[in-house]
Amino acid sequence: MNDWTAGYMADIGYTYGYYRELNPLHARLAFLNSRLVPPERGVHCELGFGQGISANIHAAASCSTWYATDFNPAQAAFAQSLAAASGADIHLADEAFSEFCSRSDLPDFDSIGLHGIWSWINDDNRSIIVEFIRRKLKVGGFVYVSYNTQPGWAAMAPLRDLLTEHSEVMGVAGHGIVNRIDGAIAFAEKLFSTQPKYLKSNPTVAERFKSLKTHSRNYLAHEYFNRDWLPMPFSRMVQWLAPAKLAFACSADYLSQIDAVNLTAEQQSLLRDVPDAMFQQTVRDFMVNQQFRKDYWARGARRLSEFEQVESLRAHRVMMVVPRADVPLKVTGSAGEATLQEAIYRPILDGLADHRIQSLGDLEKTVKGAGITFAQLSHAVMLLAAMGVLVSVEDDELTARARRHTDQLNAHLMSKARGSSEIAYLASPVSGGGVSVSRFEQLFMLAHAQGKKSPADWVESVWAELSVRAQRIIKDGKTLESREENLAELTLQAEIFAAKRAPILKSLQVF
Repeated sequence: MNDWTAGYMADIGYTYGYYRELNPLHARLAFLNSRLVPPERGVHCELGFGQGISANIHAAASCSTWYATDFNPAQAAFAQSLAAASGADIHLADEAFSEFCSRSDLPDFDSIGLHGIWSWINDDNRSIIVEFIRRKLKVGGFVYVSYNTQPGWAAMAPLRDLLTEHSEVMGVAGHGIVNRIDGAIAFAEKLFSTQPKYLKSNPTVAERFKSLKTHSRNYLAHEYFNRDWLPMPFSRMVQWLAPAKLAFACSADYLSQIDAVNLTAEQQSLLRDVPDAMFQQTVRDFMVNQQFRKDYWARGARRLSEFEQVESLRAHRVMMVVPRADVPLKVTGSAGEATLQEAIYRPILDGLADHRIQSLGDLEKTVKGAGITFAQLSHAVMLLAAMGVLVSVEDDELTARARRHTDQLNAHLMSKARGSSEIAYLASPVSGGGVSVSRFEQLFMLAHAQGKKSPADWVESVWAELSVRAQRIIKDGKTLESREENLAELTLQAEIFAAKRAPILKSLQVF
């Protein structure tokens, strides 16, 4: 019998996550910061889209064409329902990589993305993907790939193998993957209570195991319990992707591009003495004990001159998406917590506080009186974007074209929030991507769309939705049982939403 899962976990659904690194506009700032010609908008592909949240949001919000596949038919059907709601130009299949990547009707792509795929498939599928990239990625196009890597997984890998083997050997047949996961975790706890030498030799494992237990079983099933699982060092990724003519461009994780918050002065000095750019990445992974990489790879990446980089950055547009008062002047990287220089960051944050769209050139004029150089400004913008304080912004014409699709997709997603909190993202035509919006925030917005204009009216509408489903709010781990308690908590959340979040979501054209 043909095993259509190829060893990948299929009897429990993937999480409903959104991954901004797949957004071509997100890639633009990463490339510019690395002095590389930014990628083009156009036609894009995602391999292994999970529940399809990212693919659908990006297709709706960026006015670009997307093709994507996920082998799980249940997930593909859900993703297709989102596509039907938005009316965006997206083509979704439930084909395995061997089927999808051999199709003759696919266009050439400006980008190909793989989030959470590479480490969890076998070498045959990796070869299929590399050959697909070789044939279908345009010159100048980019690939986004995230994967587990060494040395960060070196200590934890044996525990993963133990959990998986227990699930396969000791798990009770017919009781489902969740029971097998719980059984494996319980067994590992018993093993750890005997103080094995493995734990003594790898003291960080205990803390990571403690964190592991708090994750949803859906996440654990796909992260730890697939048949194929291989953390891969960066040097091996270079070898794998070379036949597709790909070269490492830059990290897709903005914070990883900022050495000052990740490396000590001594480490930075050593890296500067390493002449080979690829070996630099290997050395850097040791310095930060890298566990998971998010990388952009390019086919024919071109360097910008310093003048071209500055000119392009000055034209780049951003928006603050966090209330000014809520922005911390601290950031935590691999090197620990760092304090941002108030003389630089306060004027920049004040200049962005009204949530207007501004180019870096406009912002440069605003903060000129504070003695801030453009180099300082662009560095600060990158760091604030890494912190989620800022987002890059599409041009006005694209935003206007995308608005119909994002409105339709968001209306569909907000309607689903009536029953569950699984999907915590909506689409913004301004950022070309997803925005985190909690279930109750979505329900407040849904009430507003139904003509209920005041926070008090939103509260009554949301309470009616919860009551008809016999649902109650959980606060600080405690279920609020009485009507009065629930209304008080909803009122508090509605007032905060109206004062802080609603103005930002309006600027993002989500509300």
